Amino acid sequence: MNKIIIFLFAAGALWACNDAAIHKEIVDFKDAEWAVDDIQKFIFEVKDNTKSYSINYMLRNAAQYPFYNIYLKSWLKDSTGASLESGMEELMLFNEKSGKPLGDGLGDLFDHKIGAAQYRDIKFPYNGTYTFELQQNMRPDPLLGIMSVGFEVVDNTAEK
Repeated sequence: MNKIIIFLFAAGALWACNDAAIHKEIVDFKDAEWAVDDIQKFIFEVKDNTKSYSINYMLRNAAQYPFYNIYLKSWLKDSTGASLESGMEELMLFNEKSGKPLGDGLGDLFDHKIGAAQYRDIKFPYNGTYTFELQQNMRPDPLLGIMSVGFEVVDNTAEK
């Protein structure tokens, strides 16, 4: 239990170090189970729509996660609920050939921050509130071994 607490604290500190992030949010799953109909909804605010932004997926998995990858469906919506962008991406959590875990790990937990390919250079149409939604798209329901999922919105101009 102490290992888990230390890991969560260290991971939070590492994820908090990015000054370019305008919003960052992570949710934990009870019993490390993510049901397919459990769509995670994150609300955030854009204060400067003249800038370019990117989105990173943030995911924590246990070493016992039964797959080397995960498919995530995502939706980016404006304040009216209109979809601005949507799609599905495959994230690699383990090396496909060796089975070696990817990401930063301590013990049997691994943190991943993976750039969302379809959300690399986003220009929001106006300042205001937006929603980012995530859904796992794997066959098992519930999907076991996923501890938490989240995202961050990064100001591309602040990273350079």
